[in-house]
Amino acid sequence: MAQVATMTRNLLFDLGGVIMDIRRQRCADAFAALGMPDTGRLLGDDYAQVGDFMRLESGQISPKEFREIVKSMIPRQVSDAQIDHALNQFLIGIPCHRLASLRELRKRFRVYLLSNTNPIMWYSKIADEFRQERLTIDDYFDGIVTSFEAHVAKPDAAIFIYAAEKFGIKPQETLFIDDSPVNLSAAEALGFQTLLCAPPEEFITLLTLAK
Repeated sequence: MAQVATMTRNLLFDLGGVIMDIRRQRCADAFAALGMPDTGRLLGDDYAQVGDFMRLESGQISPKEFREIVKSMIPRQVSDAQIDHALNQFLIGIPCHRLASLRELRKRFRVYLLSNTNPIMWYSKIADEFRQERLTIDDYFDGIVTSFEAHVAKPDAAIFIYAAEKFGIKPQETLFIDDSPVNLSAAEALGFQTLLCAPPEEFITLLTLAK
């Protein structure tokens, strides 16, 4: 476990698997129910998006283009709404106690978000989950970088460099919290402190233990 060093000024959070509960199989099942014969071709595995899903997450294709691709993979007619609903099954939700923990951490640290995600999820299910306390996602973070906005996804070093430059933070003063060892290794190579937070661990518990 990484210790929260005295020099730590910033906390850089992953979203899925750390703040938001996710389950890839729910999404795969939803697309299979729509008639998609090979969901793995679209979604990849638990930690690595591939193909057209990764192109959506890295901002290389638009939601409209993604939906057209998905329609070409399903041998019956499906609507945009059905596709969006199936994709959002990837996301279970954010327990309210994690939102409260983020607000508490902002009293001691600068808190940032670095997420591989896409516009379909970001502007629907993700936005809704951050409204549970009648706030918005911007009320929980001092800055946000998404892969679709940066046009690059973790574990590519470029997204960590982009985030550090956008936020004006130093890697050595920043603790990066993620559920993927591959992403953590990429951050460590750039000088970030790192902390693995994989389900069922809670980030606030790990940060308390690491004081």
